[in-house]
Amino acid sequence: MFETLTKRLTGSFSLLRGRRELTQDNIQEGLKEVRTALMEADVHFQVARDFTSRVETRALGDQRMQGVEASEQFIHAVHQELVQLMGPEDASITFAKPGPTVILMAGLQGAGKTTTCAKLAVHLREKHNSKVLMVAADVKRPAAVEQLRVLGRQIDTPVFHAEGENPPEVCRLGVAEARRTGADLVILDTAGRLHVDDEMMGEVAEIAALTQPDAQILVADAMTGQDAVRSAEAFNQKLALTGVILTKLDGDARGGAALSIKHVTGAPILFVGTGEKVADLDAFSADRMAGRILGMGDVVGLVDQAQKNIDEGEAQASFEKLVMGTFTLQDMFSMLGMVRKLGPMKKVMGMMPGMGQLADMDVDERQFDRLEALFHSMTPRERLRPQILDVARRRRVARGSGQPLGAVNDLMKRYQQMGKAMKKLGKLGLGSKIGGKDKRAALAGLSSGGQMMDPSLGKGGGLMGGLGGLMGGAGAAPGGAMPPGMGDMDPASLTGGANPMGSSATRQSGKDAAKKRKEKAKAKARRKNRRKK
Repeated sequence: MFETLTKRLTGSFSLLRGRRELTQDNIQEGLKEVRTALMEADVHFQVARDFTSRVETRALGDQRMQGVEASEQFIHAVHQELVQLMGPEDASITFAKPGPTVILMAGLQGAGKTTTCAKLAVHLREKHNSKVLMVAADVKRPAAVEQLRVLGRQIDTPVFHAEGENPPEVCRLGVAEARRTGADLVILDTAGRLHVDDEMMGEVAEIAALTQPDAQILVADAMTGQDAVRSAEAFNQKLALTGVILTKLDGDARGGAALSIKHVTGAPILFVGTGEKVADLDAFSADRMAGRILGMGDVVGLVDQAQKNIDEGEAQASFEKLVMGTFTLQDMFSMLGMVRKLGPMKKVMGMMPGMGQLADMDVDERQFDRLEALFHSMTPRERLRPQILDVARRRRVARGSGQPLGAVNDLMKRYQQMGKAMKKLGKLGLGSKIGGKDKRAALAGLSSGGQMMDPSLGKGGGLMGGLGGLMGGAGAAPGGAMPPGMGDMDPASLTGGANPMGSSATRQSGKDAAKKRKEKAKAKARRKNRRKK
């Protein structure tokens, strides 16, 4: 959702590139661009003005960094102020002792409040091993109670509702039920309206007075921009909010609410909703969000996502097979499944450092579906022994997947290129120890972070100086460049080249072969003519 803001901010930084130091004069142009970018992102004008003023003070004041290029100094100032604007960094829900902890969820209709109740229940149950009870107190919206019950069955969490009672009484009885059943957490799903009105505010205030909640959380729709900020301000006056959950951050909103809401209400952002599934709720981190806004990526978030969705043993086994040269199409199929578990490729690219600019590219997610169709059209024996895939078998796979033969050939080419690339990496990272026994010993010495635990097994910090080097981390070459000896490698070989599946790459190779056959035939004819003479 921050693509436009990221582009404009990156453009403002480029205005200061090449300048030796920041001055009162040259910084003004950059600050003007930052202010314009924030206003276009639907940030409150007062917030934008205060923000640029603080950036200027930080960049030119006592906190300025000596010996650093002007553009880098400006980026650092903007990043630090973004963290301050959206922080604090350690915002969390305070749990009551003794329990149960009562969490009141408030918000307007359409913000995703009921779904967020289920998401929060899953998150807190898994992270804190808590017993959760959800209370359905939204009797205004048709089927709201039934919706929460359905979600409760999906996540295996009990839902309480008292028929015929008004919302405050339902909540009071729900808290009493939680004490009776020994629940650690009670989440109250209150009623919303299409807009802020006195009746709704009075009802929410009465619920808060009866239940004495430990946390009063506003669920705000990030796509509503300034409306989200205005509704947050109105709720804060009645409830004294302890936190905010922003939903629909995976949408096409301009992001102004995320930057304005904490400044206006003083309530920290606790969580962000990034999808429709109950697992799509992430703890908010101001530092990581600031990094994403500035196009620096979010490696920590990407690693968290991988740990959550990918089996570590399976990933390690696939990696070892690649290095050992025993990688099969079945392993490639498994790796494709792991990548898909991380989420949409556009979102993943936006979380990778240096790839923020690529996040707004059109990524054809259907290509993954086409790849899966090819794998499913193969027999288990063919996936385990790719060398038996002759032309006849490839034609059968193509027909079964509804794709041209070129698509199968391109898949096989990608598979072979992956093998070749990993052989090069293996030789570079493991030094002269290329034998299978030594490779296994070296792999056994890799820590979970990709570093060599035993320096005697090889020079440097592990395979390619540690797997972190692939992300431009501690073990990488300076500036995230390719490691020494890798300069002659074609980067396209790691992704299967630029040609999409079934495109002209295969047809071009067929034309080259036909051309060679014609040249051979002509040479043969010339030799015959010479013998006749």
